[in-house]
Amino acid sequence: MNTAFAFKTSLALAAGLLSAAAWANMTPIGTWHSIDDKTQQPRSAIVITEAQGVLTGRITQLLREGADQNARCTACTDDRKDQPMIGLEIIRGARQDDGRAVWVGGRILDPENGRTYSLRLTPIDGGQRMEVRGAIGPIGRTQTWVRVQ
Repeated sequence: MNTAFAFKTSLALAAGLLSAAAWANMTPIGTWHSIDDKTQQPRSAIVITEAQGVLTGRITQLLREGADQNARCTACTDDRKDQPMIGLEIIRGARQDDGRAVWVGGRILDPENGRTYSLRLTPIDGGQRMEVRGAIGPIGRTQTWVRVQ
Protein backbone atom coordinates (compact mmCIF):
# COMPACT_ATOMS: atom_id res chain seq x y z
CA MET A 1 0.00 0.00 0.00
CA ASN A 2 1.28 3.44 -0.91
CA THR A 3 2.34 5.38 2.22
CA ALA A 4 0.98 8.70 0.89
CA PHE A 5 -2.36 7.05 0.11
CA ALA A 6 -2.53 5.48 3.58
CA PHE A 7 -1.74 8.85 5.20
CA LYS A 8 -4.42 10.65 3.16
CA THR A 9 -6.96 7.94 3.95
CA SER A 10 -6.15 8.13 7.67
CA LEU A 11 -6.38 11.93 7.56
CA ALA A 12 -9.75 11.82 5.81
CA LEU A 13 -11.06 9.25 8.29
CA ALA A 14 -9.91 11.36 11.26
CA ALA A 15 -11.53 14.48 9.78
CA GLY A 16 -14.77 12.56 9.26
CA LEU A 17 -14.78 11.33 12.85
CA LEU A 18 -14.14 14.85 14.16
CA SER A 19 -16.96 16.19 11.99
CA ALA A 20 -19.31 13.50 13.31
CA ALA A 21 -18.35 14.36 16.89
CA ALA A 22 -18.93 18.07 16.26
CA TRP A 23 -22.32 17.37 14.63
CA ALA A 24 -23.34 15.15 17.55
CA ASN A 25 -22.84 18.16 19.82
CA MET A 26 -25.00 20.40 17.58
CA THR A 27 -28.11 19.45 19.49
CA PRO A 28 -29.98 21.11 22.35
CA ILE A 29 -30.00 17.83 24.27
CA GLY A 30 -27.89 18.20 27.40
CA THR A 31 -27.37 20.52 30.34
CA TRP A 32 -27.27 24.29 29.85
CA HIS A 33 -26.76 27.41 31.91
CA SER A 34 -29.15 30.23 31.12
CA ILE A 35 -27.40 33.58 31.40
CA ASP A 36 -28.83 36.67 33.12
CA ASP A 37 -29.25 39.47 30.57
CA LYS A 38 -28.09 42.17 33.01
CA THR A 39 -25.27 40.53 34.99
CA GLN A 40 -24.12 38.02 32.34
CA GLN A 41 -23.87 35.45 35.15
CA PRO A 42 -25.43 31.97 35.11
CA ARG A 43 -29.05 32.18 36.21
CA SER A 44 -30.21 28.55 36.19
CA ALA A 45 -29.25 25.08 35.02
CA ILE A 46 -31.64 23.50 32.52
CA VAL A 47 -31.58 19.91 31.30
CA ILE A 48 -33.05 19.35 27.84
CA THR A 49 -34.10 15.82 26.92
CA GLU A 50 -35.69 14.25 23.85
CA ALA A 51 -38.43 11.64 23.62
CA GLN A 52 -39.79 10.53 20.24
CA GLY A 53 -38.30 13.59 18.52
CA VAL A 54 -39.82 16.11 20.96
CA LEU A 55 -37.73 18.20 23.36
CA THR A 56 -38.49 18.98 26.99
CA GLY A 57 -36.43 21.26 29.22
CA ARG A 58 -36.54 21.42 33.01
CA ILE A 59 -34.84 23.67 35.54
CA THR A 60 -32.53 21.57 37.72
CA GLN A 61 -30.85 24.31 39.74
CA LEU A 62 -31.21 28.02 40.45
CA LEU A 63 -27.74 29.54 40.22
CA ARG A 64 -28.20 33.21 41.10
CA GLU A 65 -26.63 34.21 44.39
CA GLY A 66 -29.26 34.10 47.11
CA ALA A 67 -31.80 32.25 44.95
CA ASP A 68 -34.46 30.41 46.94
CA GLN A 69 -34.09 26.77 45.89
CA ASN A 70 -37.63 26.18 47.23
CA ALA A 71 -39.22 28.93 45.09
CA ARG A 72 -42.43 28.19 43.22
CA CYS A 73 -43.81 29.50 39.94
CA THR A 74 -46.41 31.82 41.42
CA ALA A 75 -46.68 33.81 38.16
CA CYS A 76 -47.55 30.72 36.09
CA THR A 77 -51.17 30.45 34.97
CA ASP A 78 -51.33 26.92 33.51
CA ASP A 79 -50.65 23.47 34.99
CA ARG A 80 -47.31 24.80 36.30
CA LYS A 81 -49.01 27.27 38.67
CA ASP A 82 -47.36 27.11 42.12
CA GLN A 83 -45.09 24.24 41.04
CA PRO A 84 -41.51 24.21 42.41
CA MET A 85 -38.98 25.99 40.18
CA ILE A 86 -36.61 23.04 40.58
CA GLY A 87 -38.00 20.47 38.17
CA LEU A 88 -40.24 23.01 36.40
CA GLU A 89 -40.75 22.22 32.72
CA ILE A 90 -39.95 25.44 30.85
CA ILE A 91 -39.49 23.97 27.34
CA ARG A 92 -42.23 21.95 25.67
CA GLY A 93 -42.81 20.54 22.21
CA ALA A 94 -39.82 21.67 20.12
CA ARG A 95 -38.89 19.49 17.14
CA GLN A 96 -35.94 19.53 14.78
CA ASP A 97 -36.60 21.57 11.64
CA ASP A 98 -36.17 19.25 8.61
CA GLY A 99 -32.85 17.76 9.72
CA ARG A 100 -31.23 21.17 10.22
CA ALA A 101 -29.54 22.13 13.50
CA VAL A 102 -32.58 24.21 14.50
CA TRP A 103 -35.48 23.19 16.76
CA VAL A 104 -38.84 24.96 16.43
CA GLY A 105 -42.54 24.55 17.09
CA GLY A 106 -42.36 24.42 20.84
CA ARG A 107 -43.02 26.85 23.67
CA ILE A 108 -40.78 28.30 26.37
CA LEU A 109 -41.97 29.57 29.73
CA ASP A 110 -40.53 32.61 31.49
CA PRO A 111 -41.20 31.59 35.10
CA GLU A 112 -40.65 35.14 36.34
CA ASN A 113 -43.72 36.49 34.53
CA GLY A 114 -45.62 33.26 33.78
CA ARG A 115 -45.80 33.95 30.03
CA THR A 116 -45.07 31.40 27.33
CA TYR A 117 -43.49 32.22 23.99
CA SER A 118 -42.94 30.46 20.69
CA LEU A 119 -39.51 28.84 20.72
CA ARG A 120 -36.52 28.48 18.44
CA LEU A 121 -33.34 26.69 19.60
CA THR A 122 -30.17 27.04 17.52
CA PRO A 123 -26.91 25.47 18.74
CA ILE A 124 -23.87 27.58 17.76
CA ASP A 125 -20.09 27.49 18.27
CA GLY A 126 -19.91 23.75 17.68
CA GLY A 127 -22.77 23.16 20.10
CA GLN A 128 -21.04 24.85 23.04
CA ARG A 129 -23.57 27.68 23.09
CA MET A 130 -27.19 27.93 22.01
CA GLU A 131 -29.36 30.79 20.85
CA VAL A 132 -32.72 30.52 22.60
CA ARG A 133 -35.36 32.71 20.97
CA GLY A 134 -38.73 33.30 22.55
CA ALA A 135 -41.29 35.39 20.68
CA ILE A 136 -44.88 36.48 20.44
CA GLY A 137 -45.45 37.09 16.75
CA PRO A 138 -42.59 39.16 15.33
CA ILE A 139 -41.56 40.55 18.73
CA GLY A 140 -39.11 38.50 20.71
CA ARG A 141 -35.83 38.18 22.49
CA THR A 142 -32.82 35.91 22.02
CA GLN A 143 -30.65 34.69 24.88
CA THR A 144 -27.44 32.73 24.58
CA TRP A 145 -27.18 29.71 26.85
CA VAL A 146 -23.90 27.93 27.58
CA ARG A 147 -23.48 24.15 27.54
CA VAL A 148 -22.31 22.66 30.83
CA GLN A 149 -19.30 20.40 30.31
